[in-house]
Amino acid sequence: MTQFRTPSTQTRQLLAALLAQRAQWQHGYDLSEQTGLPSGTLYPILMRLSDRGMVESKWEPSLHQGRPPRKLYRLTAEGAAYAVEHAQSSRAKWRPLSPGRA
Repeated sequence: MTQFRTPSTQTRQLLAALLAQRAQWQHGYDLSEQTGLPSGTLYPILMRLSDRGMVESKWEPSLHQGRPPRKLYRLTAEGAAYAVEHAQSSRAKWRPLSPGRA
């Protein structure tokens, strides 16, 4: 069964930040700074959007020895369309998050 839910305020903030720099890969820390969302809110949202095919991610190797790699994020084409529809407006029409994905 497909869920029809509008995204939360925090999800809309994140979508707007990702959409503002759609072509660029962004670190989670930078997204946290742009949105003001704490990591305990930001990363679960990123994971849900990734699971729904709206955000893609990749690992960036560290430039400094002894530091772990960092994960980068950006919107997919589907995510960009969803962001345009929902990021700026809390009154956007409800639509399924993605066909076959609940």
